[in-house]
Amino acid sequence: MDATFATGKELQKMDPVFGQLSFNDHEQIVFCNDKDTGLKAIIGIHNSVMGPALGGTRMWNYATEWEALNDVLRLSRGMTYKSAITGLNIGGGKAVIIGDAKTQKTPELMRKFGEFVHSLSGRYITAEDVGMETKDMDTVRDVTPYVTGISEERGGSGNPSPVTAYGVYLGMKAAAKSQFGSDVLDGKKVLVQGIGHVGETLVEYLTKEGALVTITDINEEKLYQVAQKYNASIYTGEDLYTADVDIYAPCAMGATINDATIEKIKAKVIAGAANNQLADENIHGARLQERGILYAPDFLINAGGIINVYAELAHYGKAEIMSKTENIYNTTLEIIDFAVKNGLTTHKAALTIAQNRIDQRKIENSKK
Repeated sequence: MDATFATGKELQKMDPVFGQLSFNDHEQIVFCNDKDTGLKAIIGIHNSVMGPALGGTRMWNYATEWEALNDVLRLSRGMTYKSAITGLNIGGGKAVIIGDAKTQKTPELMRKFGEFVHSLSGRYITAEDVGMETKDMDTVRDVTPYVTGISEERGGSGNPSPVTAYGVYLGMKAAAKSQFGSDVLDGKKVLVQGIGHVGETLVEYLTKEGALVTITDINEEKLYQVAQKYNASIYTGEDLYTADVDIYAPCAMGATINDATIEKIKAKVIAGAANNQLADENIHGARLQERGILYAPDFLINAGGIINVYAELAHYGKAEIMSKTENIYNTTLEIIDFAVKNGLTTHKAALTIAQNRIDQRKIENSKK
């Protein structure tokens, strides 16, 4: 077949990595397979201009390998810009393990994954993400030093989720200040989608301030538990995107803002912890702007976790972790202002500032 006349899908079959729409000049993609433990993983190193690629490992029961590849490509790219916009001297990477974390994750599987990480000699440093716990990072640490987010007992920074939630909360407050004229969330109606480690802590921050919180999650047992603990409401409607709320906080998987949902959204602010919330960052970022909905860029406001684990590499303590995370509030306001002044979407504004920092470092590196 002549590639000149191939369709997009045919091109992807011929070029399953480079032909992916999510491929964004990634430096390295590593496919990991181990028959004995059942490990099937993909490590994506997007960019190492700022330093070694740092990013968490996600274990998810992907429907297809294509879905897993697409996820790791999008996530690793996001990590590059997350670290750059936050001012960290670290590159962007991510890993996904295909499987059910509840039934298929074993210490043997995690150690084997750690061996694959170790084989990259520090080009990629892993950490905790969806489907992972601090104890899993401790297991990986048994076979490689290239892991962060290990337990405090072993000299690490511990679970990054609470710090991630704090950054999202502050980014949400900054977006509220810009959109509503005040960062006070008391009385504001907030829908939190996904109440895992980060989502639940975000609910705690919001309810303490007096926000009227509604929650939704696929785990019904956890849903009722969190609702009772924080006196939050459970969403019972048929389509959560039509919910009459002021703020929508996606804290589960990505791409919830897409062609099917974007016209339904009634919230005036979108600020959540999920990565890659926009299915198409150009189309959907522009449409949100047209509709007058303020989007707090996900890779900016959910950067608390990377700040937390980066502390293990940069050797700074809890006080500096919190100080850097608190700065997310100011950076969010600055990016919103930059977007308005330059006629950009907030997502594009954040990407531009992050890319400028990477480009500047690239010039500096070339002079060494």
